[in-house]
Amino acid sequence: MKVLNDRNLVRGLVLCAISLAFGLTSFKYPIGDFARAGPGLFPLMVSILLLLVGIATVVRSHFTEKVPLGFSLRNIFIIIAALCGFSIFSHFIDMMAGIVVLVFVASLAASSYSWLRNVKIAVGLIIVAYCFQRFLGLQLPLI
Repeated sequence: MKVLNDRNLVRGLVLCAISLAFGLTSFKYPIGDFARAGPGLFPLMVSILLLLVGIATVVRSHFTEKVPLGFSLRNIFIIIAALCGFSIFSHFIDMMAGIVVLVFVASLAASSYSWLRNVKIAVGLIIVAYCFQRFLGLQLPLI
């Protein structure tokens, strides 16, 4: 049970597991190639990048001081509330309002709170969503 007492190692292993789950699932869809990408190419590429980050985190955990693993039920419920708020606001208002709610509610779980940082993060995520809508043709309810 030594593994469960190192937060960095567990973080890397969880990232690897998530990336493998999405990467292996992406093979159910046609991958295509870079000229004509299939629906499985984007999740495969993202999962490969996430797997690299996870592997780097696992390797790095062997060279850094071990940090004990702990969790807060309060923070878990705050993140769940943020995701639910995002879904509700995106469905009934629009996705921009959902993103703002997500950022501001989820930041309550952080160790410090900054409304200016939250505004910057929300604007950045709205720009990313707009780019996905505009350039990738995703049907996102932004406005």
